[in-house]
Amino acid sequence: MTIEIRPIQQTDLMDVVGLMGELGYPTNLEELTKRFGLLQNHLDYEALVAVQNNHVIGFAGVCKALAFEFTGIYVRIIAFVVSSKQRQQGIGTKLLKACEEWAIQQGAVAITLNSGNREERHAAHHFYSSNGYVGKSTGFSKKLI
Repeated sequence: MTIEIRPIQQTDLMDVVGLMGELGYPTNLEELTKRFGLLQNHLDYEALVAVQNNHVIGFAGVCKALAFEFTGIYVRIIAFVVSSKQRQQGIGTKLLKACEEWAIQQGAVAITLNSGNREERHAAHHFYSSNGYVGKSTGFSKKLI
């Protein structure tokens, strides 16, 4: 099983549509294309994919930011998903390590992520913990429009 981790390409977006649905954020190709069109113009954002046999089986979206609570740069993993048919094979760990490597290249001193407090996210929480991530807070959000 050869897995390639690389920056996303336009031709990957159809596969990513399905992965975003698995992550709980259904979308379509038109909307995702618009989103990535905006994001690609911001150097503080990166989108990585895990590819096997020319199919995208994992996706991670990360963002570099300055911290208020400490001096320095951190990276936030905004989206992270591996195809449900491909889990438990080390693909997520490889993709997570690529996110961490990108963060280090950006000069980040920390990397963070949020993962929902829902029953179906317990396996993801275990995965993050087993990769050295520590659960520290509960996130809150509010729609403004």
